[in-house]
Order: sequence, then C-alpha cells, then structure tokens
Amino acid sequence: MAQNDAPATAQAPEQIEVESEIVACDGGGGPLGHPRVYLNMHGRGFIECGYCDRRFVLKAGAKSAAH
Repeated sequence: MAQNDAPATAQAPEQIEVESEIVACDGGGGPLGHPRVYLNMHGRGFIECGYCDRRFVLKAGAKSAAH
C-alpha cells in the first residue's frame, strides 16, 4: 500500500439527509466540533463541509430553493 492510500477499512464521511438546500454544520461535537458554517447546495443536491467532510444530501422529493 502506498503511503497516502487510505486503508481498506476506512469509513466514509458521515452522510446526512436534509430537506433544505441551505444547511448549517458545526461538526456535531459540541465544544470539540468546529465553527458553525452555513452551506448552500446551489441546486447540486449535495454539499460537503470543508471542516469535517460531512456530506449533506437533499432528500428525494424535497424542493430546491428558488431564487
């Protein structure tokens, strides 16, 4: 295995289904989390947090925000 390869047992980042294209993420760890950030999917159907790599996925049937 190359030095930068993840082991085969590595878990994928957490995936959370949401009903809004705009979500807030604080890492979920309380004082051990990260600063709260607001993320906008901009019609893509998902967004990943730049701090903790959580993936927020728009639930099937949820309406996209119209601008």
